[in-house]
Amino acid sequence: MTKTKNITIGVLSLQGAFLEHELYFKKAITNNEQQYLNYSFNIIQVRTKDQLNQCDSLVIPGGESSTMSYIAERTELLPHLYNFIADESKSIWGTCAGLIFLSKDILNGVKDQKCLGGLNIQVNRNAFGRQVDSFEKKLDFSEFIEGCNDFPTIFIRAPVVTKILDGEFNKNGNNYNNPAPVEILYKLQNYHGDKELIVAVRQGRILGTSFHPELSDDYRFHQYFIDEFVLKFCK
Repeated sequence: MTKTKNITIGVLSLQGAFLEHELYFKKAITNNEQQYLNYSFNIIQVRTKDQLNQCDSLVIPGGESSTMSYIAERTELLPHLYNFIADESKSIWGTCAGLIFLSKDILNGVKDQKCLGGLNIQVNRNAFGRQVDSFEKKLDFSEFIEGCNDFPTIFIRAPVVTKILDGEFNKNGNNYNNPAPVEILYKLQNYHGDKELIVAVRQGRILGTSFHPELSDDYRFHQYFIDEFVLKFCK
């Protein structure tokens, strides 16, 4: 008889769209119950060190990256997030503000804004403009998610990846250097003319997306994260 493996996915719940992520993970698991018979998933909100220590995987939601940074620092969670990022058995996903928080350098960050340094990238905050410039666009992710050629992406004051950084780059106090190469998963084509904007990357066990899959009414990206990150990297 196959033993059931217990897995805890945490959603950082300091600020932002954490409830939506929690709901989408539960939908992905419930609607693919037969696929996950050998696993018992627990989805939790993370605000404290003890909650973080329970997690095999962590999602950092969309919201306001500077506010997340300040709250994490004020509540003394920040050093524990640094440790979590450095643990090679943990998988992590950041969406929008979460992508900014996971970066190593913020091109236009606010004063004293910290980032976790899990992805060797530079990002540009609010690269698409203000709230009124938000948009939805169906994109073809079938090169890395099988059959996913019409995913409804939602960009709200979203960041873009502006540069892949040298692994030695360090600006915000976290000395961890992710040993995996940065892979560009998707470039948004022909935005304002002939521009190509990097909006999805992965670096080993860490995923970053500029857009909000948790607001898309489509859980396929959450299932992709479970299958390709949570299950593959959880020891």
